[in-house]
Amino acid sequence: MRCTLTVSSKRRILCVFPAYTPSFGTFSHAYPLMGGVKAFMPPQGLLVIAAYMPETWECRFIDENIKAATPEEFAWADAVFVSGMHIQEGQIHDIRRRAHAAGKVAVLGGPSVSGAPEKYPDFDYLHCGEIGDATDHLIQILDESCARPATQVVLDTKDRLGLSDFPSPAYEAVPLKRYLIGSLQFSSGCPYRCEFCDIPQLYGRQPRLKTPEQLCSELDAIVAQPGHPAVVYFVDDNFIGNRKATRDMLPVLVEWQKKNNFPLQFACEATLNMAKQPEILELMRQANFMTVFVGIETPEAEALKGIDKTHNAAVPMYEAIETLNSYGLEVTSGIILGLDSDTDKSEQNLIDFIDKSAIPVLTINLLQALPKTPLWDRLEREGRLVHDASLESNVLFMRPHDTVVASWRRAIAHAYTPERLFERFKHQCETTYPHRIKTPAAGKVTFTNLRRGLILGFNIITRVGLFSDYRKPFWSAAGYALKRGQIEAVFNMGFVAHHLIRFTREALRGEHNASFYAAKAAETEAARDRGFWANARRRFVPEREAA
Repeated sequence: MRCTLTVSSKRRILCVFPAYTPSFGTFSHAYPLMGGVKAFMPPQGLLVIAAYMPETWECRFIDENIKAATPEEFAWADAVFVSGMHIQEGQIHDIRRRAHAAGKVAVLGGPSVSGAPEKYPDFDYLHCGEIGDATDHLIQILDESCARPATQVVLDTKDRLGLSDFPSPAYEAVPLKRYLIGSLQFSSGCPYRCEFCDIPQLYGRQPRLKTPEQLCSELDAIVAQPGHPAVVYFVDDNFIGNRKATRDMLPVLVEWQKKNNFPLQFACEATLNMAKQPEILELMRQANFMTVFVGIETPEAEALKGIDKTHNAAVPMYEAIETLNSYGLEVTSGIILGLDSDTDKSEQNLIDFIDKSAIPVLTINLLQALPKTPLWDRLEREGRLVHDASLESNVLFMRPHDTVVASWRRAIAHAYTPERLFERFKHQCETTYPHRIKTPAAGKVTFTNLRRGLILGFNIITRVGLFSDYRKPFWSAAGYALKRGQIEAVFNMGFVAHHLIRFTREALRGEHNASFYAAKAAETEAARDRGFWANARRRFVPEREAA
C-alpha cells in the first residue's frame, strides 16, 4: 500500500542507490559475458520506499551500479533519497555531496545508517529503522518544505509497517534486464543471535512475513517485464526463520511456477540446520530452488560456540551439505577467518573443508565488527576495536594481523586455483545437478533467453574456453557436464569461475579488502593512475594480466 497521508504539495523524489565495492559475491567480472547485464540485484529497500511515496509525488530511481545520476536528474529533484550498506559508505557520501552541490535536501535511510548514524553527520535527514512512522513523519516534513534544515534531523522508526502492508517494490522503475538476478522478500528478521550479525538488532528476532499472495503478485510484476533475470533471490535474512510460514508458502510458489511454466529459478540464504527439514527441502526442489547461501563461518565445531552459532552443528556439517545437495541445492558458503578461537591449525582445517565439502563458491572474509552487534559491544569493552584504514579489519585479532591476512590470502588462493575450482564443479555435476526437477521448455524458450544464451555461450567459449589461461580445467569440467546432458551447468560454471578466478587474482595483488564489509580504495586510485588504455586492456584481456 502507498502512504495514506493527505499531502498538499507535489514533490519530485530522486531515489539513488550507490554503487557496490567489488566483492566475491556480486560477480561483477561476469557481467560482460552476459550481454547487457550491469548490476547484481535490484535493491529491495529503496524500491519499496519509492513505491510507498504519495501517489501525487513523482519518483525517479537511479541505480548507480547501472549508471550514475546526472546533474540534470539532481536538478529535477526536490529531494534526494539514498540507501545502502556499510560497504557502500564512500559512495553514499559521494551522492550526498552531489545532492548538496545541486542545492537539494539529502535523505539517508537503510541498514548502514540504521546501524551507525554517526557515520553520516552531513546528511539533512537520517531515517533510522524500517519503513513505518518515521517514513510518514519524513513525508509530512517534505510536504511542508524541501528546504535544507539548519541542523540534521534524525527520524527513528518506532512503529514499523507490517510486511503484509508493504507496497510491491517499484520494479517498473528499474530495467530488470540489466540485473544478473532478481530480488524478492518474504520475511524479515532472524531468531538466532550470531555474535557478528546485526540482523536481530536491526530487524528483530521474530520473523515478520508477507502473504504468499503478495509474493505471487510481485513475481507477476517481475516476469511481466521483458528481459527479466532468470534467477530470483529471496533476500530474507533466514529463509527458514519461521519454518511453518515457509512450509505454508512454498506450495503456493510451486503452483505459481506450474501455472507460468516455470519461468524462474530461485535462490535464498538460510541456516545449515535446514538440512533437518526434508519437507521444506522437497518443496524447494519442486519450486525450482537451485542455490542456498549458508553462513557456515568455520568448519571448527568448537569455534561455533564462541560466535553463538551452535545451530550449525545440529547436523554433522558434511552430512548437512550432502543432504542439501541431494535436493538439487548447490551450497554457497560464507566463511570467516580471524575468529578469537583460530589457531595455527585453522587455515589447514579450512583448506581441508574446502576440498572435502566440494562447495564451489565460498566467500572467505576476515572478521569485521559491525555496529549494533554483540561482537562490536564485546570488542569495545575489551578495547579491541581499531579504526586504521591501513588495516584489513577493524578487529584487533588474537593472532598477529599480518598472520591472519596471510592465512586469508593462502585460503582464497587455494580455493580459487582453477583446477581445484573446476573439480568442485565436477563434483556438483555428480551429486547435485541430477537431483533437480526437469521443467517445461515453454517457460525458458523466449527470444530474450535465446539471445542471452547465445551471447553467454559465445563469450564463455571465446574468453574462457579459448583465451583464458585456465581453459584446460574449464574444458575438463565442461566435458564432464556435457556427457551428463548438463548444458546449463556449463554456462553456470563458466561465468561463475570467470569472476571468481579474476577477483581472486586481483585480491592477491592487494586490490580488494579482505572483508566484504570494508571498502578498499587502492584499486580505484590505481585505476586512475593506469589511464584509459591500460584499464581497457585489463577489462578485455584480463586473465594473463592478472597472473
